[in-house]
Amino acid sequence: MLRVVQHIVSGFWPEHETYTSITLEFEARHRRRLRLDLDNGEEVLLDLNKAVAMRGGDGLLTENGHWIKVIAASEQVLKISTKDRSLFVRLAWHLGNRHVAADIRDETIIIKPDHVLKEMLEGLGARVEEISNPFQPEGGAYSEHNHHQTVSEHSKADHGH
Repeated sequence: MLRVVQHIVSGFWPEHETYTSITLEFEARHRRRLRLDLDNGEEVLLDLNKAVAMRGGDGLLTENGHWIKVIAASEQVLKISTKDRSLFVRLAWHLGNRHVAADIRDETIIIKPDHVLKEMLEGLGARVEEISNPFQPEGGAYSEHNHHQTVSEHSKADHGH
């Protein structure tokens, strides 16, 4: 079975060289070693040195030099919104205070379904909708998924080495 031997964050791998893709929900994107089914029907073995939190748009390099694009799958989530910017900040604070993984966008916050949090947020005045959407939460201050890595850190991967 073909092995995936390297993970490269979005923007630092040659996306134009994509061989195929893999679509995974949030929980399945934090792995080190696992058999995976690619979107083209092939199987690969994810075989990384350490577990990584893959995000949509990241690249996976196989031992034979093929690039696989990671796609964040749609899944059931709660979409939280309000037109009141002050309330928006309060909602984000309440979720952060509870260490809830959150995908924060310009006008919305996306979280995994939780009926207790839904009731609390609605009680504070938020609009909460159950939707199907890719879930890509913030990595946090101590996340291993560092979007500020330099190109030189990835230069070998960019050249297929």
